[in-house]
Amino acid sequence: MYEDEEDDNDSKLAYYLEIGAVSLEGVDENGEMIFSISENAKEIAPELWASHIEYVDKSLLELYEAGLVEVEYDENLEATLHLTPEGQKIAKEKGLIELDIPDIPND
Repeated sequence: MYEDEEDDNDSKLAYYLEIGAVSLEGVDENGEMIFSISENAKEIAPELWASHIEYVDKSLLELYEAGLVEVEYDENLEATLHLTPEGQKIAKEKGLIELDIPDIPND
């Protein structure tokens, strides 16, 4: 059953890459491919966008509960999140904030 799920995930990823909802950004130091979700995924792949938003919300709540995020509100009650250094490290690992990926030459 695990192989079927993996094949299904590979097919979904290939589809999202084909329609432009996802793009390959690079490879991390462990050889893992790094993908990003495009803004237009909201319209062209709403199920992917909804899953992405759910993941981001859940992950930010976990960081907050761990004391790694501080929330600051302005006069309009708009929130600004401040991550501790450890929170920034975890957020990068979870793909919540941009990674510092050097250009990889095509040798």
